[in-house]
Amino acid sequence: MEDELQIIIAEVLISYEQVGGLNNADGYNLPSKRAIEGICEEILEVLFPGFHDEKPIRKSDLGAITAQRIRHLAASLEEEIAKSLRVINPQCPKAQARAIILRFFQALPAAREMLCTDIQAAFEGDPAALNNEEIILAYPCIEAIAVQRIAHVLHREAVPLLPRMMTEWAHARTGIDIHPGAIVGSHFFIDHGTGVVIGETCRIGQRVKLYHGVTLGAKSFAKDDEGKIVKGGKRHPDVGDNVTIYPNATILGGGTIIGEHTTIGANVFLMHSVPAFSLVVQEQKQVKILDKKQRASSEEAEWSI
Repeated sequence: MEDELQIIIAEVLISYEQVGGLNNADGYNLPSKRAIEGICEEILEVLFPGFHDEKPIRKSDLGAITAQRIRHLAASLEEEIAKSLRVINPQCPKAQARAIILRFFQALPAAREMLCTDIQAAFEGDPAALNNEEIILAYPCIEAIAVQRIAHVLHREAVPLLPRMMTEWAHARTGIDIHPGAIVGSHFFIDHGTGVVIGETCRIGQRVKLYHGVTLGAKSFAKDDEGKIVKGGKRHPDVGDNVTIYPNATILGGGTIIGEHTTIGANVFLMHSVPAFSLVVQEQKQVKILDKKQRASSEEAEWSI
């Protein structure tokens, strides 16, 4: 078997030489996916102390525990942010990463205030929600929104790779895909959540409620003279305040604006703006309800003829 394995190893090494873009040997030291997983878990511990711990935290110990967590998180973030920045600028000094980290931690209290409004929106928007503890522990939207709000801080700082890796970690856990570039207002609630997609250039107002399967995506992509997609630009819709979007609705386009106090019904497909206080519904074919017993007896009669 050893001889066969040596042949396979040689073939894999040849593949590394011939097939570019799949390996990073002698390249930049990229951010670690495993490290990002740990960082996201630690961020959630800081945002929601006592909710991501196996043992209870006493209030008298909270100060010491928080200081320890933030210092450990700062060290982990410094390494991963520095790796990310060096993808763009190999000579990036550590001082730049440290300055970003300080601004990141300064943004945490405001992020917690926003998350408090999200929890309130979930409690008010879901009759099945019994208390805030259930929402924090069991609702996937809170974890996805929390990670996105934190990743958005790093996105604003133009940190490459890292913010997207964070939101994709949350996406894998929750089924909710929110790009770190999206701007999300307060009191944001995603009910159930599975399959929700929110694009990079979305702007979402306050008190917006989405259901599962909603897509806020791009309509089309501009291309250059060589037929390649032009990066950047406004590609995703804006959603005004107090909007509700029901399951599996698809709203596309950077010029699409959903006016405030609008309700988008289930399965609606939109590629144009709608004014405020609109009700948008998808007209469907007539639904037939048959009597199963009557249908069965008529089929028996046909067979008996």
